[in-house]
Amino acid sequence: MNCNELDKRTKAYKECIKAKKSEGLGDTIEKITTATGIKQAVDFVFDKLGKDCGCEERKEKLNKLFRYEEPKCLTQDEYDWLDNFFNSKKELVTSKDQIKIIEINNRIFNAKVGPTSCGPCVRGTIKKLRKVYEQYDRS
Repeated sequence: MNCNELDKRTKAYKECIKAKKSEGLGDTIEKITTATGIKQAVDFVFDKLGKDCGCEERKEKLNKLFRYEEPKCLTQDEYDWLDNFFNSKKELVTSKDQIKIIEINNRIFNAKVGPTSCGPCVRGTIKKLRKVYEQYDRS
């Protein structure tokens, strides 16, 4: 359900906002301002002035700029490759491995990372992929 279709002064609207998963920073700020009463005060003042406060547009802009991305699902080939990679307990990551790691990372996180010689950067990417990989049931 779209919470914006509800009257913003009602309990149903407040519960809808609270239950809705935040898509980005704009949604999070809306939840905070609703919970603290700031949103109601701003709405009251702008209703009296007969103007739009611009909150909805600002929320959408912040959501686009600071989106909370959910990773896409691994394909079977990606899962199998990661399974082999994590179970091989390699000491070093080859350039071929790094290219595959980046390819998987960029697809599931909708990122544009390139190859790097930065060890901590590579380890960070591998750590993110391990978290995704571990979400799958291996039974």
